[in-house]
Amino acid sequence: MPEADGPGRALDDLAALAAHLRRECPWDREQTAKTIVPHTVEEAYEVADAALAGDDAKLVDELGDLVFQAVFLALLLEERGEPGLAESIRRVHEKLVRRHPHVFGEAAVGSAAGVKARWEELKVEQEERTGIFHDVPASLPALLLAKKVQRRAATVGFEYPDAAGAFGDLADEVEELRRELPAEDPPGEREPDPCHAGEVGDVLFAAVNVARRLNVDPELALRAATGRFRARVEAAERLAAAEGLEFAKLPLAEQDRFYDLAKEAE
Repeated sequence: MPEADGPGRALDDLAALAAHLRRECPWDREQTAKTIVPHTVEEAYEVADAALAGDDAKLVDELGDLVFQAVFLALLLEERGEPGLAESIRRVHEKLVRRHPHVFGEAAVGSAAGVKARWEELKVEQEERTGIFHDVPASLPALLLAKKVQRRAATVGFEYPDAAGAFGDLADEVEELRRELPAEDPPGEREPDPCHAGEVGDVLFAAVNVARRLNVDPELALRAATGRFRARVEAAERLAAAEGLEFAKLPLAEQDRFYDLAKEAE
């Protein structure tokens, strides 16, 4: 029996609520896995935002939203006669035990890096996965997809020996892109030159490789950098307003001055 206040009872109650909504709510009745998954992805990002911000109260709320997404998707599986939430939980439990022989067996692994490497080996040995890039979801965000593909290549030794090598490749790719820059920017809202698109893609892929070698998640790092830029521009706008100036109408040199002041204020 699940504890009265434990996660098992709470999960049972949530599953019952999902089933009730599926029966009684016109919106919930119309949903399919394809319509729900975009919400699931959105909730996962909101969990990440709360965790990165260190906002524990918000993280508790967002985790609940994400769990509900899993519960609802499992309910849709059950409606099609497939195993549902309980089977999903059992399978992940078995998988985690199976992939941690250094915890639940006699295997010895002395470092986090060793655990990671062994994890990839076990997936191939125990789950009959084939090919270097087995089960890499094409739907991943591009930066995470690049990181995952690079990690898979690294499992067979196909990578630079260190971050310096990866950075050298990034510098080469940036230089190749620089050589392709046109004398004038192309008109906006047009298809890019295929060469430009290819070179930019190579730069981004190489930058992901550098991030990976430094244990930096490129998706989270870019989101954080975007947040910092946005906050600084908004702060620069406030600083300009304090001097009776409208940031949007200032020349670039003045905008830069206020932006630099915003950075210093951090």
